[in-house]
Amino acid sequence: MSMKMSQKSLKEYIEVMRQRYAGRGRAGRSRLLDELCVLGDFERKYAIKVLRRQRRKKRASARGKKSVRYGKEVQRVVEVIWRRSEQMCGKRLQPALPLWLPHYERHQGALSPEIRVKVLSISAPQIDRLLAPCRARTRRKRLGGTRPGTLLRHQIPVRTEHWEIDRPGYLEADTVAHGGESTSGDFIWSLTATDIFSGWTELRAVWNKGAHGVCGQIEAVEKALPFALLGFDCDNGSEFLNHHLWSYFGNGRRGVDFTRSRPYRKNDNAHVEQKNWTHVRCLLGYERLDHPELVEEINRLYRGAWSELHNFFSPSLKLLEKKREGGKCRKRYEQARTPAQRLLAWSGLTPEARAHLERLERELDPFALKASVERQLRDIFKLRRQIHATRQEAA
Repeated sequence: MSMKMSQKSLKEYIEVMRQRYAGRGRAGRSRLLDELCVLGDFERKYAIKVLRRQRRKKRASARGKKSVRYGKEVQRVVEVIWRRSEQMCGKRLQPALPLWLPHYERHQGALSPEIRVKVLSISAPQIDRLLAPCRARTRRKRLGGTRPGTLLRHQIPVRTEHWEIDRPGYLEADTVAHGGESTSGDFIWSLTATDIFSGWTELRAVWNKGAHGVCGQIEAVEKALPFALLGFDCDNGSEFLNHHLWSYFGNGRRGVDFTRSRPYRKNDNAHVEQKNWTHVRCLLGYERLDHPELVEEINRLYRGAWSELHNFFSPSLKLLEKKREGGKCRKRYEQARTPAQRLLAWSGLTPEARAHLERLERELDPFALKASVERQLRDIFKLRRQIHATRQEAA
């Protein structure tokens, strides 16, 4: 028959029993367990766990201190590269470290061989653990700007199955609104085009997403690609489903597969939807950009430093296979690589394009590109403030 004790008294009693339990032999521990089972009305296995809990925590703490390998020097190097590389996750940052480290040493000073080896051998989960205190998490629902296009619904087919992608040239395209808290009126839109095979992404800004302007920027994107355009897949927005773009692709006779996604199925264009965040929102945010004078300034940034920083120094993950096992979905990804690395590994790249990419890969400096991005961003928002102030004075 158990004896009733208050919870406070039982906790104090257990603390005393733990100290006695640690120094007893087998017979002594057995008698202490019998006593605790009676006083606390515990099962014997649970009583053992209660008395051994403190000792297990101490042993785990001791093991953790012995296994510490990376100090503040390694953390500082990883954090600097992480911040300059637009705060990539550990799985992307780990393969990016060998690309960034030589440029880091050129700007920040040479590292000791020991620190260099540790930085290059750090694992992706350990990177996430090191950077956990630095990460910021924000969630906010924003407005979407896609409006259904009614033209050419029958001429432009819906892509009902995935392309068999074994080479670059198949693009997914989307637009991002820079209207702030409202999509009314005129403002700037960003056009995003992503190659499915390599992840190569080109961006352009366009005023008010008019059909003529969007078509002109798509032409500029095609000229900037280091490979031939073979397929173009978009959503059902009116900026894409129009006669300007249909004529640009030769009314379906130019050899480019012009397709559209299913209505209200954003995952049909999942590749480009990801880039809308990493390439557009992380750069320009959610401010309202309603001055046409900013279009060329933004395009200068998109065409230059921002494109080179992402395409040459920002590895991305690519899904290899997805299997369903019972109630779980297992995904397997390839080692994260930059779009430029994927293109250079493709045997079908032309010699001219290969030489151009290899030269840029040698000459570009990610820290200089990041500094150029920050400088141009300051100029863009400074110009925005000046135009806004001028308009208010005129009003």
